[in-house]
Amino acid sequence: MTDGAVPIDVDRLSGIDPAAADQQLNDKIGMQLIEATAERVIGTIPVEGNLQPYGLLHGGANAVLAEALGSTVAALNAGPGRAAMGLELSCTHHRAVRSGKVTGVATPLHVGRGTITAEIVLTDDEGHRTCTARLTCVVRDRPPGA
Repeated sequence: MTDGAVPIDVDRLSGIDPAAADQQLNDKIGMQLIEATAERVIGTIPVEGNLQPYGLLHGGANAVLAEALGSTVAALNAGPGRAAMGLELSCTHHRAVRSGKVTGVATPLHVGRGTITAEIVLTDDEGHRTCTARLTCVVRDRPPGA
């Protein structure tokens, strides 16, 4: 990976199917993971290639980035033998982005046994907040053998 990005260690994310590791939507939108800890997950996407018809960053690209980062922080907090899966995502798009990249920072707001909620703040290259998202993941025990 480039630009200081770090690969996701699949073994650290409880419940991730290694067979699906090379079929991720994250790759299709050009997501780069910069940092991944239980306290904070940071990633970026390029605006180029993720546009809507008016030449702006597509709101769905914001949602994909937010879901990916929030799900990762939830998975890192889920614990051994547990899996976190997205339950609800809300995104407020504050500002249009036409070029450069968008950086997202996901932090846990609530870490419980049954749910984990993360806040994800997206900013443009100038540091302006472009989107605020909140993701709640349900946390379940992985089935035996999974």
